[in-house]
Amino acid sequence: MQNNASLVVVLGTGGTIAGTAVHATDHVGYSAAQLGAAQLVAAVPALAGLPIEVQQIAQVDSKDMDFSIWRALAEAVDQHLARPQVCGVVITHGTDTLEETAYFLQRVLAPSKPVVLVAAMRPATALQADGPQNLLDAVGVARSVGARGVVAVLAGRVHSALDLRKVHTYRLDAFDSGDAGTLAQIEQGRLRQHRAWPGGEAFGLVRLPRDAAQWPQVEIATSHAGSGGAIVAALCASGVQGIVVAGTGNGSVHRALEGALLQAQAAGVAVLRSSRCLGGSVIDATPPALPSAGALTPVQARIELMLQLLAHRVA
Repeated sequence: MQNNASLVVVLGTGGTIAGTAVHATDHVGYSAAQLGAAQLVAAVPALAGLPIEVQQIAQVDSKDMDFSIWRALAEAVDQHLARPQVCGVVITHGTDTLEETAYFLQRVLAPSKPVVLVAAMRPATALQADGPQNLLDAVGVARSVGARGVVAVLAGRVHSALDLRKVHTYRLDAFDSGDAGTLAQIEQGRLRQHRAWPGGEAFGLVRLPRDAAQWPQVEIATSHAGSGGAIVAALCASGVQGIVVAGTGNGSVHRALEGALLQAQAAGVAVLRSSRCLGGSVIDATPPALPSAGALTPVQARIELMLQLLAHRVA
């Protein structure tokens, strides 16, 4: 699984994995992003002596992740992967937006070396913190021969960035890969692979604006019983450039909300239709009036729509 001659770069962004609580039994009332990535690495004895570099990119609760951090993170990953002595990058991250950062990095960079996001559901001060084992596993995956693309490692499972989604609020195994299934699992430090590493064409770092204010404004609206068009009107008035609608079931949208979305689309606002269900794909029997996001979750569809808008802007 491992190549002991290769260097792993660990990039820190904060999150629960770096969180602390007053009491070791507190798994909820903690403060995220209190420890640096170097402290997290030093707390795992099995990592001692391995060729590891650490760089702190940000120190945030991942619910507050933003475009500026995403771009800085993508730049750092790209720069380190270009170094011949680096075999892979590990990113310590919070769980709240882990699936968004993972999908963003895969779509923008589509790296030929492994980029492994690692997180924890319990703070570092917990009696049975899950962060240290997750971090050890993540470094192992980053050093695996043949590994490539952006993945996430939690609870002994490896998830592709293209399929990752958080499905539970507090369990240790809070992440899933939907219909695609887990990419691999880690057994006694060994990687058992079930399917191919994530691939695809890279959007390209050069196409991302340096000024976060220049990123397209894309928001998510949810269809539900009694939905209306007021939210769409408000978004359009705010200057939104794209809207993802999280539809019910197979991407169905309440007629009142659908009417407002069709008007917005006719006025030049880009719209993608996904499902609020975390399993399955939106399947259309006939060409839809509102374009389908297919198997993308609402948050993945939002990132995809932003990149599409940026591509059209450059073109």
